[in-house]
Amino acid sequence: MSRRLLDLALGVPALLVSVPVMAVAATLVKLDSPGPAFFVQTRVGRGRRPLRIYKLRSMVHGAERKGPAVTASSDDRITRVGRLLRKTKLDELPQLFNVVKGEMSLVGPRPEAPRYVEQYKPEWLPLLEVRPGITDLASLVFRDEEQLLSQAHDRERGYVQAVMPAKLQVALEGVQRSSVVYDLGILLRTALVVVRPGASTHPALQKSAQAIERLNHEPSK
Repeated sequence: MSRRLLDLALGVPALLVSVPVMAVAATLVKLDSPGPAFFVQTRVGRGRRPLRIYKLRSMVHGAERKGPAVTASSDDRITRVGRLLRKTKLDELPQLFNVVKGEMSLVGPRPEAPRYVEQYKPEWLPLLEVRPGITDLASLVFRDEEQLLSQAHDRERGYVQAVMPAKLQVALEGVQRSSVVYDLGILLRTALVVVRPGASTHPALQKSAQAIERLNHEPSK
């Protein structure tokens, strides 16, 4: 079975089941804070093509104008309902539309914002040759990324210099190991993490934490 067939075989039923869940979540988002229930972000997709991904809004309306581009767990722009959506990953459900449309896969490297792709090193470019995904190995390893970034004095610098390099290296490992069986394993692990969340102990996460600690003691450039 090809990856595209797997995406359709699992993605279409998942989307149908998720529509009522998204409707309830969207209502709660609207009741919790002013603004639209959904929002669209422009990311970089396969072949460097712009990709518009859909999410349930988990932050205050206009959050991008009220703080840094990266988010930490202590960010006061995150709404009450948004914290629950982020914890359960329900805010990512609308990306099933991207999967059905063929713009994304269920499993693949997370699509990054253009400003960060511009800083990719040559060894990370293979990530742009495959369809981005809703989840992957790096998503599992760095599932507590926001908690990690809350330790950084400068979140933007902490993400670019400490988190992104380690995360992209793990994403590359996932792409190199990719197969239908491997992807099914990632989906199962993702479901288990949502049901039974726990802290990641992967060496890449520890490496990022140590890098953030070093950056906190270095002068900004």
